Amino acid sequence: MDMSDAVIVNSSRLKSIVWNDFDRVKKGDTFVAICRHCKKKLSGSSTSGTSHLRNHLIRCQRRSNHGVAQYFSAKDKKKEGSLALVTIDQEQKNDEVLSIVNLRYEQEQIKSEHVAIGSNSLFQRRSQFDLARMIILHNYPLAMVEHVGFKIFVRNLQPLFELVTRNKVEADCMEIYAKEKQKVYEIFDKLPGKISVSADVWTASEDDAAYLSLAAHYIDENWQLKKKNLNFVTIDPSYAEDMHSEVIMNCLMDWDIDRKLFSMIFDSFTSDNIVERIRDRLSQNRFLHCNGQLFDVRCAVDLLNRMAHDALETLCEITQKIRESIRYVKSSEATQATFNELADEVQVETKKCLCIDNPLKWNSTYLMLEAASEYRKVFSCLRDRDPVNMKFLLSDPEWDRLITVTSFLKLFVEVTNVFTRSKYPTANIFFPEICDIHLQLIEWCKNPDEYISSLALKMRKKFEEYWYKCSSGLAVAAMLDPRFKMKLLEYYYPQLYGDSATELIDDVFECIKSLYNEHSMVSPLASSIDQGLDWQASGIPGSGKDSRDRLMGFDKFLHETSQAEGSSSDLDKYLEEPLFPRNVDFNVLNWWKVHTPRYPILSMMARNILGIPISKVAAESRFDTGGRMLNHNWSSLPPTTIQALMCSQDWIRSELES
Repeated sequence: MDMSDAVIVNSSRLKSIVWNDFDRVKKGDTFVAICRHCKKKLSGSSTSGTSHLRNHLIRCQRRSNHGVAQYFSAKDKKKEGSLALVTIDQEQKNDEVLSIVNLRYEQEQIKSEHVAIGSNSLFQRRSQFDLARMIILHNYPLAMVEHVGFKIFVRNLQPLFELVTRNKVEADCMEIYAKEKQKVYEIFDKLPGKISVSADVWTASEDDAAYLSLAAHYIDENWQLKKKNLNFVTIDPSYAEDMHSEVIMNCLMDWDIDRKLFSMIFDSFTSDNIVERIRDRLSQNRFLHCNGQLFDVRCAVDLLNRMAHDALETLCEITQKIRESIRYVKSSEATQATFNELADEVQVETKKCLCIDNPLKWNSTYLMLEAASEYRKVFSCLRDRDPVNMKFLLSDPEWDRLITVTSFLKLFVEVTNVFTRSKYPTANIFFPEICDIHLQLIEWCKNPDEYISSLALKMRKKFEEYWYKCSSGLAVAAMLDPRFKMKLLEYYYPQLYGDSATELIDDVFECIKSLYNEHSMVSPLASSIDQGLDWQASGIPGSGKDSRDRLMGFDKFLHETSQAEGSSSDLDKYLEEPLFPRNVDFNVLNWWKVHTPRYPILSMMARNILGIPISKVAAESRFDTGGRMLNHNWSSLPPTTIQALMCSQDWIRSELES
């Protein structure tokens, strides 16, 4: 349409807000509305209304999406929901005239503004927090909010969402951390039992930075095993040991759980001096049970990893020969076909595939060696056919040693899987597995081959250091399993210690009694009788009892005679009753939850003991040859931000899982 002679019409009757973005022009007898942004021409007749103009502004590509919400009509508003950015002038309701509350969308206002578009409700502030939680949950980089692709995606998905900067999303993450931390404070304040804390060291891939991760482990009021990250703080590896212990103590006191601490779980290589300093600090205030005898716990899976490392280190040369042999078999289709033919000729029963291991996962090296040992005869036949390329094949003594050491690794893999894959990873499941390893090490040390026996002695030394620190705690936890009670000690200790077993079992039982007595002193039931006597003696108005109660003497007599008769304790009753039948899906925490009324004091003790994480290694990291590593997306952030992200991630994931 030729608009050369068109005239712009300014009329006081044009009340709709859409005319802020359109020019109404008259061409002859026709009225046209021209978009000021894209110059598109639409009907401007008064009979056409303004709905089509509002719809165009929402879709207009050349117009900023900033403030689009103001163009939704009152009729749409009634159908779809309320618009916080606009109000309806009640006097002009019939004409559907929109009165603008505020045309400027400042960041401060956006926080509390709710915009409803169609059936999808957009809370700007809530969406910002959802974005921050997504970044926390999935280890995304904070800078992703400034990536071009992300901006395009969000703009097309929801044009009304105000994109945030990296600094803004970091501030939102810190706010989430503060709120979630308060929730954890409240959980700890209401806990019915003690807390065990694990300490782990992380590193960053880009530099030599080290981080100390502390996590709380406990059994909640519903008898559920829980874990909460506490801290993720930067540490200097060059610090003296007293500095490391001071960092840990400061973290515990910041959370106000130093008086609630039952035990701490460390890597097997953590210095004893660090542990002793922390234990001494806590013992001065008499916070620890059994004088701290059960305080120092070492990670069982870490022990298995270290012994597996010793085994693989011994097999280093043999392992390299196996890798070269497998590489040769896989080097061509012809060689692979020849190998398969030979396997059929010698009637190898295994169907395992030969593959090169991943050195970062020691179980993959074990699987490679195990598969290769089952093809031992096939490799020998291949060497006879091709002696030049198979010159690095193992000798018979090397094969024998490989098979023996592989059997060690097989046990370590099986036990590690029991510890990390258990549906109910409470402390009671560890004792029988650890005892079996102890018995095997004793046998391995008797091997006539010095190559094998020296390896076994090396592993046994590490094991005995662990056993010295942790055997009492493992034994107490096993006793609290109603399927075993003291019988498991009576079964394993004679095999381990021979004639000394009875004395050592008595020592464990003394520890159990001491622990029980300490729990009985802090039990709400401990002073219930005395409190009852005091209550009766003092007299409570309206209770029917006063200072002239003639049966007060009887109450005192009953209390004294009950003590003289020595009524059975929880511990005595528990040990006297038959063992609970063993089954695969047994949940010891459910058992104690049900039996708490019967064993009120012993259940307190069970809550604290069974909550000790004998292993602190995550299932996905159980076979790692290196330590835990911080995600590269976060490693360059300020230490306070890293801690906020790591802790918040753990808390949010726990909440989602529950």
